Amino acid sequence: MNPSRKRGHASGARTAGLDASGRRSPKARIRVLIADDHGVVREGLVSMIQRNKADMTLVGEASNGREAVELWKEHRPDVTLLDLRMPELDGVDAIKAIRATDEKARIIVLTTFDGDEDIYRAIQAGAKGYLLKDVPREGLMESIRRVHAGETSVPMHLVAKLAERVSGDTLSKREVEVLKLMAKGRSNKEIASALFISEGTVKSHGKAIFAKMNVVSRTEAVTEATRRGLIRL
Repeated sequence: MNPSRKRGHASGARTAGLDASGRRSPKARIRVLIADDHGVVREGLVSMIQRNKADMTLVGEASNGREAVELWKEHRPDVTLLDLRMPELDGVDAIKAIRATDEKARIIVLTTFDGDEDIYRAIQAGAKGYLLKDVPREGLMESIRRVHAGETSVPMHLVAKLAERVSGDTLSKREVEVLKLMAKGRSNKEIASALFISEGTVKSHGKAIFAKMNVVSRTEAVTEATRRGLIRL
């Protein structure tokens, strides 16, 4: 059995709540898809949605990014709750894949990661909401309703981080590559060999990285880059 179909809910729900003209009835429940690779978290979200029977219904649950995309295409939910880091396909790539099918797809990232780069990448990919997993239950439900209504939902403290990321100095693609190799403990010579550049160029990139991130050592750079979501250890 196809695992994506195994986790589907409300068979035939794609057309449920539509009137004769194909428009959704004002009283139709919000159809929600949940994607999270942690079973306990997913079960908790499922329970929350099912308790809001008056205006929400669950159409499917996915345990990885690729399955989330498949289930989205099968059920076309009104709102998708999506973890940021999942196996098979991460949250950002899943958002891109879904929006390649429908750029109006309404997706909320629900994650434990609050790095400014994480937030930026998710919003840039097309997420309409970005919430941390410690959000109160009613706060999550209200965010689903807001995003379903066409609004965005990002808490102010995360908006501030996003604004800092947008206005701050951005590392170039090459600088990020150098930083990732620094995080692996590679020497300047080893980085130069891996990237087919000179040691002098590696040192120049290192100085630029330190200046942009306002740090004075490799250790600080790696720590800050991990906090911001630029690299993953």
